[in-house]
Amino acid sequence: MTTAPEDAAAAQRAVAAVWRIESAKIVATLTRMVGDFGLAEDLAQEALIDALAQWPSEGVPRNGAAWLTAVAKRKAIDSWRRRERLDDRIAVLAHDLEREQDEAGDALPWDPDAVDDDVLRLIFISCHPVLSREAQVALTLRVVGGLSSEEIARAFLVPTATVQQRIVRAKKTLAAAGVPFEMPPREEHAQRLGAILGVLYLIFNEGHSASSGADWMRPELSIEAIRLARVLAALTPRERDVHSLLALMELTAARFPARLDEKGDPVLLADQDRRRWDRGRISRGRAALATADALGGGRSAYGLQAAIAECHAVAASIDDTDWERIVVLYEALGRIAPSPVVELNRAAAVAMATGPASALLIIDSLEASGALRGYHLLPATRGELLLRLGRHDEARSEFATAAALAGNDRERALLEAKAAGR
Repeated sequence: MTTAPEDAAAAQRAVAAVWRIESAKIVATLTRMVGDFGLAEDLAQEALIDALAQWPSEGVPRNGAAWLTAVAKRKAIDSWRRRERLDDRIAVLAHDLEREQDEAGDALPWDPDAVDDDVLRLIFISCHPVLSREAQVALTLRVVGGLSSEEIARAFLVPTATVQQRIVRAKKTLAAAGVPFEMPPREEHAQRLGAILGVLYLIFNEGHSASSGADWMRPELSIEAIRLARVLAALTPRERDVHSLLALMELTAARFPARLDEKGDPVLLADQDRRRWDRGRISRGRAALATADALGGGRSAYGLQAAIAECHAVAASIDDTDWERIVVLYEALGRIAPSPVVELNRAAAVAMATGPASALLIIDSLEASGALRGYHLLPATRGELLLRLGRHDEARSEFATAAALAGNDRERALLEAKAAGR
Protein backbone atom coordinates (compact mmCIF):
# COMPACT_ATOMS: atom_id res chain seq x y z
CA MET A 1 0.00 0.00 0.00
CA THR A 2 1.24 3.47 -0.82
CA THR A 3 2.28 5.57 2.14
CA ALA A 4 2.04 9.07 0.69
CA PRO A 5 -1.05 10.88 2.02
CA GLU A 6 -3.76 11.48 -0.54
CA ASP A 7 -6.02 14.46 -0.93
CA ALA A 8 -9.37 13.51 0.64
CA ALA A 9 -11.39 14.38 -2.43
CA ALA A 10 -9.01 12.47 -4.71
CA ALA A 11 -9.20 9.44 -2.43
CA GLN A 12 -12.99 9.54 -2.45
CA ARG A 13 -12.96 9.69 -6.24
CA ALA A 14 -10.64 6.68 -6.26
CA VAL A 15 -13.05 4.74 -4.02
CA ALA A 16 -15.95 5.61 -6.31
CA ALA A 17 -14.03 4.61 -9.43
CA VAL A 18 -12.93 1.26 -8.03
CA TRP A 19 -16.43 0.50 -6.82
CA ARG A 20 -18.07 1.42 -10.12
CA ILE A 21 -15.68 -0.74 -12.14
CA GLU A 22 -15.08 -3.68 -9.82
CA SER A 23 -18.17 -3.97 -7.58
CA ALA A 24 -19.74 -6.78 -9.60
CA LYS A 25 -16.56 -8.87 -9.38
CA ILE A 26 -16.19 -8.14 -5.67
CA VAL A 27 -19.78 -9.09 -4.80
CA ALA A 28 -19.64 -12.13 -7.08
CA THR A 29 -16.43 -13.37 -5.48
CA LEU A 30 -17.85 -12.87 -1.99
CA THR A 31 -21.08 -14.64 -2.90
CA ARG A 32 -19.13 -17.66 -4.07
CA MET A 33 -17.16 -17.62 -0.83
CA VAL A 34 -19.95 -17.11 1.72
CA GLY A 35 -22.78 -18.73 -0.20
CA ASP A 36 -25.27 -15.92 0.49
CA PHE A 37 -25.93 -13.16 -2.05
CA GLY A 38 -27.49 -10.75 0.46
CA LEU A 39 -24.67 -11.22 2.97
CA ALA A 40 -22.06 -10.75 0.23
CA GLU A 41 -23.58 -7.44 -0.85
CA ASP A 42 -23.75 -6.24 2.75
CA LEU A 43 -20.11 -7.20 3.37
CA ALA A 44 -19.02 -5.38 0.23
CA GLN A 45 -20.90 -2.26 1.31
CA GLU A 46 -19.25 -2.39 4.75
CA ALA A 47 -15.83 -2.66 3.11
CA LEU A 48 -16.72 0.34 0.93
CA ILE A 49 -17.52 2.38 4.06
CA ASP A 50 -14.12 1.40 5.50
CA ALA A 51 -12.41 2.52 2.30
CA LEU A 52 -14.13 5.89 2.41
CA ALA A 53 -12.91 6.32 5.99
CA GLN A 54 -9.36 4.99 5.58
CA TRP A 55 -8.11 5.78 2.10
CA PRO A 56 -8.09 9.58 2.52
CA SER A 57 -5.73 9.31 5.51
CA GLU A 58 -3.85 6.07 4.82
CA GLY A 59 -3.50 6.37 1.07
CA VAL A 60 -5.05 4.58 -1.87
CA PRO A 61 -3.91 0.93 -2.09
CA ARG A 62 -2.16 -0.29 -5.21
CA ASN A 63 -5.00 -2.71 -5.82
CA GLY A 64 -8.24 -1.18 -4.60
CA ALA A 65 -10.46 -4.10 -5.65
CA ALA A 66 -8.29 -6.61 -3.81
CA TRP A 67 -8.27 -4.37 -0.72
CA LEU A 68 -12.07 -4.19 -0.67
CA THR A 69 -12.38 -7.94 -1.21
CA ALA A 70 -9.90 -8.78 1.55
CA VAL A 71 -11.58 -6.42 4.03
CA ALA A 72 -14.99 -7.89 3.24
CA LYS A 73 -13.66 -11.42 3.74
CA ARG A 74 -12.19 -10.46 7.11
CA LYS A 75 -15.56 -9.05 8.13
CA ALA A 76 -17.17 -12.36 7.20
CA ILE A 77 -14.68 -14.24 9.39
CA ASP A 78 -15.21 -11.82 12.28
CA SER A 79 -18.95 -12.31 11.99
CA TRP A 80 -18.57 -16.08 12.12
CA ARG A 81 -16.24 -15.83 15.12
CA ARG A 82 -18.82 -13.85 17.04
CA ARG A 83 -21.30 -16.66 16.75
CA GLU A 84 -21.54 -18.97 19.71
CA ARG A 85 -21.41 -22.04 17.52
CA LEU A 86 -19.67 -22.64 14.22
CA ASP A 87 -20.49 -25.63 12.08
CA ASP A 88 -17.60 -27.51 10.52
CA ARG A 89 -18.21 -26.16 7.04
CA ILE A 90 -18.01 -22.51 8.12
CA ALA A 91 -15.00 -23.17 10.32
CA VAL A 92 -13.10 -24.74 7.43
CA LEU A 93 -14.06 -21.90 5.11
CA ALA A 94 -12.96 -19.29 7.62
CA HIS A 95 -9.63 -21.06 8.02
CA ASP A 96 -9.12 -21.11 4.25
CA LEU A 97 -9.95 -17.43 3.95
CA GLU A 98 -7.49 -16.55 6.69
CA ARG A 99 -4.75 -18.58 5.05
CA GLU A 100 -5.44 -16.96 1.69
CA GLN A 101 -5.24 -13.47 3.17
CA ASP A 102 -2.12 -14.26 5.20
CA GLU A 103 -0.38 -15.45 2.04
CA ALA A 104 -1.53 -12.56 -0.14
CA GLY A 105 -1.86 -9.64 2.28
CA ASP A 106 -3.12 -6.33 1.01
CA ALA A 107 -1.57 -6.97 -2.39
CA LEU A 108 -3.96 -9.89 -3.00
CA PRO A 109 -3.62 -10.61 -6.73
CA TRP A 110 -6.72 -9.71 -8.72
CA ASP A 111 -7.31 -11.94 -11.70
CA PRO A 112 -10.38 -10.73 -13.62
CA ASP A 113 -10.53 -13.93 -15.63
CA ALA A 114 -10.91 -15.95 -12.45
CA VAL A 115 -14.22 -14.30 -11.58
CA ASP A 116 -15.84 -13.89 -14.96
CA ASP A 117 -18.06 -16.91 -14.38
CA ASP A 118 -18.99 -15.50 -10.98
CA VAL A 119 -20.03 -12.19 -12.54
CA LEU A 120 -22.20 -14.03 -15.05
CA ARG A 121 -23.86 -15.92 -12.20
CA LEU A 122 -24.41 -12.60 -10.43
CA ILE A 123 -26.13 -11.14 -13.49
CA PHE A 124 -28.44 -14.16 -13.68
CA ILE A 125 -29.26 -13.80 -9.96
CA SER A 126 -29.99 -10.07 -10.28
CA CYS A 127 -32.54 -10.84 -13.00
CA HIS A 128 -33.94 -14.01 -11.42
CA PRO A 129 -37.59 -14.65 -12.41
CA VAL A 130 -38.74 -14.67 -8.76
CA LEU A 131 -38.12 -10.90 -8.73
CA SER A 132 -40.39 -8.22 -10.17
CA ARG A 133 -39.09 -6.22 -13.11
CA GLU A 134 -38.65 -3.16 -10.86
CA ALA A 135 -36.59 -5.23 -8.43
CA GLN A 136 -34.53 -6.70 -11.26
CA VAL A 137 -33.70 -3.23 -12.55
CA ALA A 138 -32.78 -1.88 -9.10
CA LEU A 139 -30.67 -4.90 -8.19
CA THR A 140 -28.89 -4.99 -11.55
CA LEU A 141 -27.96 -1.31 -11.34
CA ARG A 142 -26.92 -1.59 -7.70
CA VAL A 143 -24.98 -4.85 -7.65
CA VAL A 144 -23.83 -5.31 -11.24
CA GLY A 145 -23.67 -1.66 -12.27
CA GLY A 146 -22.27 -0.33 -9.03
CA LEU A 147 -24.74 2.57 -8.80
CA SER A 148 -25.81 3.85 -5.41
CA SER A 149 -29.43 3.86 -4.30
CA GLU A 150 -29.42 7.64 -4.70
CA GLU A 151 -28.18 7.41 -8.30
CA ILE A 152 -30.84 4.83 -9.20
CA ALA A 153 -33.53 6.95 -7.54
CA ARG A 154 -32.47 10.03 -9.49
CA ALA A 155 -32.41 8.07 -12.74
CA PHE A 156 -35.97 6.78 -12.36
CA LEU A 157 -37.34 9.78 -10.45
CA VAL A 158 -38.46 7.77 -7.44
CA PRO A 159 -37.62 8.34 -3.77
CA THR A 160 -34.34 6.87 -2.57
CA ALA A 161 -36.27 5.01 0.12
CA THR A 162 -38.30 3.28 -2.59
CA VAL A 163 -35.15 2.03 -4.31
CA GLN A 164 -33.68 0.88 -1.00
CA GLN A 165 -36.88 -0.99 -0.17
CA ARG A 166 -36.86 -2.69 -3.57
CA ILE A 167 -33.28 -3.84 -3.08
CA VAL A 168 -33.91 -5.09 0.45
CA ARG A 169 -37.05 -6.94 -0.66
CA ALA A 170 -35.20 -8.41 -3.63
CA LYS A 171 -32.46 -9.82 -1.43
CA LYS A 172 -35.03 -11.22 1.01
CA THR A 173 -36.95 -12.77 -1.87
CA LEU A 174 -33.84 -14.42 -3.26
CA ALA A 175 -32.98 -15.77 0.20
CA ALA A 176 -36.52 -17.02 0.82
CA ALA A 177 -36.56 -18.73 -2.58
CA GLY A 178 -33.23 -20.38 -1.83
CA VAL A 179 -31.72 -19.13 -5.09
CA PRO A 180 -28.28 -20.78 -5.40
CA PHE A 181 -25.19 -18.99 -6.64
CA GLU A 182 -24.98 -20.98 -9.84
CA MET A 183 -25.92 -20.82 -13.47
CA PRO A 184 -29.46 -21.98 -14.21
CA PRO A 185 -29.91 -25.29 -16.06
CA ARG A 186 -29.09 -25.05 -19.74
CA GLU A 187 -32.74 -25.43 -20.74
CA GLU A 188 -33.49 -22.22 -18.80
CA HIS A 189 -30.67 -20.16 -20.28
CA ALA A 190 -32.66 -18.62 -23.15
CA GLN A 191 -35.55 -17.56 -20.92
CA ARG A 192 -33.33 -16.19 -18.19
CA LEU A 193 -31.03 -14.41 -20.64
CA GLY A 194 -34.10 -12.91 -22.25
CA ALA A 195 -35.08 -11.38 -18.90
CA ILE A 196 -31.59 -9.92 -18.49
CA LEU A 197 -31.67 -8.36 -21.95
CA GLY A 198 -35.15 -7.04 -21.23
CA VAL A 199 -33.86 -5.27 -18.12
CA LEU A 200 -30.93 -3.72 -19.99
CA TYR A 201 -33.28 -2.66 -22.81
CA LEU A 202 -35.61 -1.00 -20.29
CA ILE A 203 -32.71 0.82 -18.60
CA PHE A 204 -31.38 2.04 -21.95
CA ASN A 205 -34.76 3.25 -23.18
CA GLU A 206 -35.45 5.21 -20.00
CA GLY A 207 -32.16 7.00 -20.56
CA HIS A 208 -32.86 7.52 -24.26
CA SER A 209 -36.28 9.10 -23.74
CA ALA A 210 -37.11 9.80 -20.11
CA SER A 211 -40.70 8.90 -19.33
CA SER A 212 -41.08 11.84 -16.94
CA GLY A 213 -39.20 14.70 -15.32
CA ALA A 214 -37.52 17.88 -16.51
CA ASP A 215 -34.89 16.30 -18.80
CA TRP A 216 -35.74 14.73 -22.14
CA MET A 217 -32.81 12.34 -21.85
CA ARG A 218 -30.79 10.73 -19.08
CA PRO A 219 -27.79 9.63 -21.14
CA GLU A 220 -25.82 8.38 -18.14
CA LEU A 221 -28.46 5.69 -17.65
CA SER A 222 -28.19 4.55 -21.27
CA ILE A 223 -24.40 4.55 -21.08
CA GLU A 224 -24.59 2.31 -18.00
CA ALA A 225 -26.84 -0.11 -19.89
CA ILE A 226 -24.30 -0.20 -22.72
CA ARG A 227 -21.48 -0.90 -20.27
CA LEU A 228 -23.39 -3.80 -18.75
CA ALA A 229 -24.25 -5.13 -22.22
CA ARG A 230 -20.55 -5.07 -23.13
CA VAL A 231 -19.76 -7.08 -20.00
CA LEU A 232 -22.47 -9.56 -20.88
CA ALA A 233 -21.23 -9.84 -24.48
CA ALA A 234 -17.72 -10.58 -23.25
CA LEU A 235 -19.05 -13.28 -20.91
CA THR A 236 -21.42 -14.84 -23.47
CA PRO A 237 -19.65 -14.43 -26.83
CA ARG A 238 -21.83 -16.99 -28.62
CA GLU A 239 -25.17 -15.40 -27.72
CA ARG A 240 -26.60 -13.70 -30.81
CA ASP A 241 -29.20 -11.63 -28.94
CA VAL A 242 -26.60 -10.11 -26.60
CA HIS A 243 -24.57 -8.78 -29.53
CA SER A 244 -27.77 -7.66 -31.26
CA LEU A 245 -28.89 -5.63 -28.26
CA LEU A 246 -25.42 -4.16 -27.84
CA ALA A 247 -25.49 -3.14 -31.52
CA LEU A 248 -28.88 -1.48 -31.09
CA MET A 249 -27.69 0.46 -28.06
CA GLU A 250 -24.43 1.63 -29.63
CA LEU A 251 -26.05 2.72 -32.90
CA THR A 252 -28.85 4.54 -31.10
CA ALA A 253 -26.54 6.20 -28.56
CA ALA A 254 -24.37 7.46 -31.43
CA ARG A 255 -27.04 10.12 -32.02
CA PHE A 256 -27.03 11.35 -28.41
CA PRO A 257 -24.63 14.31 -28.96
CA ALA A 258 -27.06 15.80 -31.50
CA ARG A 259 -30.39 15.09 -29.75
CA LEU A 260 -30.35 18.16 -27.49
CA ASP A 261 -29.75 21.82 -28.27
CA GLU A 262 -27.74 24.18 -26.06
CA LYS A 263 -30.82 24.74 -23.85
CA GLY A 264 -31.41 21.01 -23.37
CA ASP A 265 -34.47 21.00 -25.61
CA PRO A 266 -35.14 18.07 -27.98
CA VAL A 267 -33.74 18.09 -31.51
CA LEU A 268 -35.69 15.67 -33.68
CA LEU A 269 -34.00 13.32 -36.13
CA ALA A 270 -34.72 15.42 -39.21
CA ASP A 271 -33.08 18.48 -37.65
CA GLN A 272 -30.01 16.85 -36.10
CA ASP A 273 -26.50 17.84 -37.14
CA ARG A 274 -25.21 14.44 -38.22
CA ARG A 275 -21.63 15.65 -38.04
CA ARG A 276 -22.05 15.47 -34.26
CA TRP A 277 -23.00 11.80 -34.29
CA ASP A 278 -20.47 9.57 -32.54
CA ARG A 279 -18.69 7.69 -35.33
CA GLY A 280 -16.91 5.45 -32.85
CA ARG A 281 -20.23 4.18 -31.51
CA ILE A 282 -21.50 3.66 -35.05
CA SER A 283 -18.45 1.54 -35.87
CA ARG A 284 -18.81 -0.50 -32.67
CA GLY A 285 -22.53 -0.94 -33.26
CA ARG A 286 -22.08 -2.15 -36.81
CA ALA A 287 -19.34 -4.53 -35.68
CA ALA A 288 -21.62 -5.95 -32.97
CA LEU A 289 -24.43 -6.43 -35.50
CA ALA A 290 -22.01 -8.20 -37.86
CA THR A 291 -20.96 -10.47 -34.99
CA ALA A 292 -24.59 -11.30 -34.26
CA ASP A 293 -25.26 -12.05 -37.93
CA ALA A 294 -22.19 -14.28 -38.14
CA LEU A 295 -23.54 -16.43 -35.30
CA GLY A 296 -26.45 -17.42 -37.56
CA GLY A 297 -30.06 -18.16 -36.85
CA GLY A 298 -31.47 -15.02 -38.46
CA ARG A 299 -32.07 -11.67 -36.87
CA SER A 300 -34.01 -11.45 -33.63
CA ALA A 301 -36.20 -8.53 -32.59
CA TYR A 302 -33.10 -6.78 -31.21
CA GLY A 303 -31.22 -7.50 -34.42
CA LEU A 304 -33.96 -6.04 -36.60
CA GLN A 305 -34.11 -2.91 -34.46
CA ALA A 306 -30.33 -2.65 -34.70
CA ALA A 307 -30.57 -2.94 -38.48
CA ILE A 308 -33.09 -0.08 -38.50
CA ALA A 309 -30.73 2.01 -36.35
CA GLU A 310 -27.91 1.15 -38.77
CA CYS A 311 -29.95 2.52 -41.69
CA HIS A 312 -30.19 5.84 -39.89
CA ALA A 313 -26.52 5.76 -38.85
CA VAL A 314 -25.12 5.37 -42.37
CA ALA A 315 -27.44 7.89 -44.07
CA ALA A 316 -26.00 11.29 -44.91
CA SER A 317 -29.34 13.02 -44.34
CA ILE A 318 -32.97 12.35 -43.53
CA ASP A 319 -33.79 12.34 -47.27
CA ASP A 320 -30.89 10.04 -48.08
CA THR A 321 -32.15 7.41 -45.61
CA ASP A 322 -33.26 4.08 -47.09
CA TRP A 323 -36.84 4.38 -45.85
CA GLU A 324 -38.12 1.52 -47.97
CA ARG A 325 -35.66 -0.83 -46.28
CA ILE A 326 -36.70 0.51 -42.87
CA VAL A 327 -40.35 -0.22 -43.71
CA VAL A 328 -39.42 -3.79 -44.65
CA LEU A 329 -37.47 -4.21 -41.42
CA TYR A 330 -40.42 -2.93 -39.38
CA GLU A 331 -42.70 -5.35 -41.21
CA ALA A 332 -40.36 -8.21 -40.30
CA LEU A 333 -40.19 -6.96 -36.70
CA GLY A 334 -43.97 -6.82 -36.58
CA ARG A 335 -44.14 -10.47 -37.59
CA ILE A 336 -41.74 -11.82 -34.95
CA ALA A 337 -42.51 -9.32 -32.16
CA PRO A 338 -45.88 -7.75 -32.95
CA SER A 339 -46.88 -4.72 -30.91
CA PRO A 340 -48.82 -1.51 -31.49
CA VAL A 341 -45.66 0.52 -30.87
CA VAL A 342 -43.88 -1.32 -33.70
CA GLU A 343 -46.87 -0.57 -35.92
CA LEU A 344 -46.71 3.10 -34.93
CA ASN A 345 -43.04 3.24 -35.86
CA ARG A 346 -43.78 1.47 -39.14
CA ALA A 347 -46.34 4.14 -39.92
CA ALA A 348 -43.73 6.86 -39.41
CA ALA A 349 -41.39 5.04 -41.79
CA VAL A 350 -44.17 4.55 -44.36
CA ALA A 351 -44.80 8.29 -44.26
CA MET A 352 -41.21 8.90 -45.28
CA ALA A 353 -41.17 6.13 -47.89
CA THR A 354 -44.52 6.61 -49.66
CA GLY A 355 -46.12 9.71 -48.17
CA PRO A 356 -48.28 10.77 -45.22
CA ALA A 357 -51.64 9.69 -46.66
CA SER A 358 -50.86 5.95 -46.60
CA ALA A 359 -49.27 6.28 -43.15
CA LEU A 360 -52.38 8.03 -41.82
CA LEU A 361 -54.45 4.94 -42.66
CA ILE A 362 -52.20 2.89 -40.37
CA ILE A 363 -52.48 5.48 -37.60
CA ASP A 364 -56.26 5.65 -37.91
CA SER A 365 -56.44 1.86 -37.62
CA LEU A 366 -54.29 1.96 -34.50
CA GLU A 367 -56.44 4.68 -32.99
CA ALA A 368 -59.62 2.73 -33.71
CA SER A 369 -58.20 -0.37 -32.03
CA GLY A 370 -57.63 1.49 -28.77
CA ALA A 371 -54.34 -0.35 -28.31
CA LEU A 372 -52.39 2.87 -27.72
CA ARG A 373 -55.02 4.85 -25.84
CA GLY A 374 -53.26 7.31 -23.56
CA TYR A 375 -49.90 6.98 -25.38
CA HIS A 376 -48.82 10.48 -26.34
CA LEU A 377 -46.81 9.48 -29.41
CA LEU A 378 -49.93 8.28 -31.24
CA PRO A 379 -51.57 11.74 -31.48
CA ALA A 380 -48.11 13.30 -31.89
CA THR A 381 -47.43 11.16 -34.95
CA ARG A 382 -50.93 11.78 -36.29
CA GLY A 383 -50.34 15.49 -35.87
CA GLU A 384 -47.15 15.33 -37.92
CA LEU A 385 -48.93 13.49 -40.73
CA LEU A 386 -51.85 15.92 -40.75
CA LEU A 387 -49.40 18.84 -40.82
CA ARG A 388 -47.71 17.38 -43.94
CA LEU A 389 -51.14 16.98 -45.54
CA GLY A 390 -51.92 20.65 -44.94
CA ARG A 391 -54.64 19.94 -42.35
CA HIS A 392 -53.22 22.45 -39.89
CA ASP A 393 -56.15 22.89 -37.50
CA GLU A 394 -56.52 19.13 -37.04
CA ALA A 395 -52.77 18.82 -36.57
CA ARG A 396 -52.71 21.44 -33.81
CA SER A 397 -55.55 19.63 -32.04
CA GLU A 398 -53.59 16.38 -32.14
CA PHE A 399 -50.46 18.10 -30.79
CA ALA A 400 -52.50 19.57 -27.93
CA THR A 401 -53.82 16.10 -27.08
CA ALA A 402 -50.31 14.66 -27.19
CA ALA A 403 -48.98 17.44 -24.95
CA ALA A 404 -51.65 16.71 -22.34
CA LEU A 405 -50.60 13.05 -22.30
CA ALA A 406 -46.82 13.57 -22.26
CA GLY A 407 -45.11 12.87 -18.96
CA ASN A 408 -41.80 14.52 -19.81
CA ASP A 409 -41.57 18.29 -19.33
CA ARG A 410 -39.29 18.96 -22.33
CA GLU A 411 -41.36 16.83 -24.68
CA ARG A 412 -44.58 18.45 -23.44
CA ALA A 413 -43.16 21.91 -24.15
CA LEU A 414 -42.20 20.86 -27.67
CA LEU A 415 -45.70 19.52 -28.35
CA GLU A 416 -47.33 22.63 -26.86
CA ALA A 417 -45.26 24.78 -29.21
CA LYS A 418 -46.46 22.71 -32.17
CA ALA A 419 -50.05 22.99 -30.94
CA ALA A 420 -49.62 26.79 -30.89
CA GLY A 421 -48.34 26.69 -34.47
CA ARG A 422 -44.79 27.66 -33.55
